[in-house]
Amino acid sequence: MIESRGVRAVRGGVEVLRGVSLKAERGEALAVIGPTGSGKTTLLRILNLLDPPGGGRVLFDGVDVSAGERARFLARRRMAMVFQKPSLFNATVEKNVSYGLRVRGVCASAIEKLVGAALREVGLSGWEKRGAQGLSGGEAQRVALARALVTEPELLILDEATANLDPRTAEAIEALIRRVRDCGMTVVMATHDLGQARELADRVAVLMEGDVVGLGTAEEIFDSPGSEEVARFVCGRRRR
Repeated sequence: MIESRGVRAVRGGVEVLRGVSLKAERGEALAVIGPTGSGKTTLLRILNLLDPPGGGRVLFDGVDVSAGERARFLARRRMAMVFQKPSLFNATVEKNVSYGLRVRGVCASAIEKLVGAALREVGLSGWEKRGAQGLSGGEAQRVALARALVTEPELLILDEATANLDPRTAEAIEALIRRVRDCGMTVVMATHDLGQARELADRVAVLMEGDVVGLGTAEEIFDSPGSEEVARFVCGRRRR
């Protein structure tokens, strides 16, 4: 579904990604874990086609989308990304959630139904007219998730989507991730929560110093790590 081939990235003169090759199959949940500064967010932004790679290629559904503007545009309409700190418009919840539908030219009656369904999915039914700027961090993250899901993307990319949230909100978002994964949506998620990666992901990639040093099922990575550096990382961290 989404694949990086030898992707490199340099930020501030530092090589952040060193030829990363990684793929998520259609319908798979892939978690990317690693220490702070290992390049997780940079990789996800490149996979979401927000930033160009400094080298290598990105393929979406088998098509090289890292260079051609038209291919990139068509691919981005089929994916959505949610960041650790959601950026919402200074408008109502409805205006925020419906943005992707409006730019696609969806009619008003359909938008109303789709937005209502998306807000129900994230536990914010009836919040359409609330101002987005007055929401708590957890509420804002739910609105961001609703905005991502309302367009029914084939690929959902999550960058630390539950970081800094209270446990109850984090659990609600984890339950939502399970539901979309079980419905066949492809999910690529970066997370600092190793327990979350173990519970939600089909496969786990370990990113360290800009390179993938471990890749396998959750059981393989956490129970039988293939290298000492992976073992030190996963055994030295515990769920919140």
